Amino acid sequence: MALAELEQVSRNEEGIATALGILRQRFGERLLTGQSIREQHAHTTTYIPAQLPDAVFAAGDTQEVQEVVRICAEHRVPVIPFGTGTSLEGHVNAPGGGISIDLMGMNRILSVNAEDMDCTVEPGVTREDLNLHLRDTGLFFPIDPGANASLGGMAATRASGTNAVRYGTMRDNVVSLSAVMPDGRLIQTARRARKTSAGYDLTRLLVGAEGTLGVITALTLRLYGIPQAISGGVCPFPDVERACQAVITTIQMGVPVARIEFVNALAMKAINAYAGLDYSESPCLFLEFHGSEAGVKEQAETFGEIAAEFGGGPFQWTSVAEERTKLWKARHNAYWACVALRPGARGLSTDVCVPISRLAECIVETEADIERSGLLATVLGHVGDGNFHVLVMMDMDDPKEVDAAEAFVARLNRRALSMDGTCTGEHGIGQGKMRFLEEELGEAVDVMRAVKQAIDPHGIMNPGKVVGARRI
Repeated sequence: MALAELEQVSRNEEGIATALGILRQRFGERLLTGQSIREQHAHTTTYIPAQLPDAVFAAGDTQEVQEVVRICAEHRVPVIPFGTGTSLEGHVNAPGGGISIDLMGMNRILSVNAEDMDCTVEPGVTREDLNLHLRDTGLFFPIDPGANASLGGMAATRASGTNAVRYGTMRDNVVSLSAVMPDGRLIQTARRARKTSAGYDLTRLLVGAEGTLGVITALTLRLYGIPQAISGGVCPFPDVERACQAVITTIQMGVPVARIEFVNALAMKAINAYAGLDYSESPCLFLEFHGSEAGVKEQAETFGEIAAEFGGGPFQWTSVAEERTKLWKARHNAYWACVALRPGARGLSTDVCVPISRLAECIVETEADIERSGLLATVLGHVGDGNFHVLVMMDMDDPKEVDAAEAFVARLNRRALSMDGTCTGEHGIGQGKMRFLEEELGEAVDVMRAVKQAIDPHGIMNPGKVVGARRI
């Protein structure tokens, strides 16, 4: 990741002006061109600077999305899908200008099929809204990236989060979807059947495409039964390596852990200060178990024994809902807690993922790299599947510090790749990691470009992201 390497996308001034005129005539004041609304739709949660669209359109239904895309396609104008804007690699930026299609108004839950344990929703439904709607059915949707993201955005970025070790990622939980393609056609990638061998897997092609192949307008999602009982807690360890070894042993023993999160010592200090808690300020694991009352008790006790073998503990766990909510709220607020360690600093959030057998080695080397670099950075992770995050707090007015942070991120990504890992477990490529995608997958990226070219020949769909932009 380096700001100097962000791909430049040429602006089609004539096409943008023509499309804006047509869209304004068709939709009137619903086409928003004010500075503040454009800034809101190009904000980035990391340090990549905002690149504003020329206009924002708040879509009300699929037909409106189709109409806007057709007009943009005719005049070679970029289209940038927008949900809640919580993505971390510049996904919502508009490097070549264009139209940001805000999908948050498309927030209807279209159907819930309790017997089949699935539901169909529009892309603007958030995960919290869906679970609130489902609470009386005995079902829930488990993918929890922390932020109350829109489900369309979660699918587009192939989100995962704290529950991924048990329930998988969005890739595993989207049964089918509908999407508006770059020429304005509407396609449905599959039916509601739980398995199919019918043709190419277009669902998984579009899940994780980051809006570069089409605009998602509906999703059918897998649901799960709400567990009879849930237990969870926090366990401190004397060092990073022994905490990671406890994770590996827990997974290898087949303990059906639902969440297992690593938080390093500095991050624990930040969480305590931010939330007024008194957890041990040492490397810690946050855990949660789902099942029957007897099952979650047994699982918690088994983990406690594993932790003790590696010098960890005591493992303080509870099945009281209020106490667990307090625990996970602290974990979900870790980003803001860590940024507060250095008021006025900007956070550079990045992630990698490695096979869990290399997890301890990767985190230990990363912490040593942070110390050598003189950077202020925290490490947290969804370590049950080998995924961890580093948040670097830096002064954007200090070019040397920015250079040091970017150099550290490059080393982190290459460290993960050298361990047969990936440059991103869940943040995605966006603008920030295109270089590392090339290093990770080599000629496979050329195949991705061929797919992009075939589906989006004029390169209007979220250009300048993932595999780069064909000049519009």
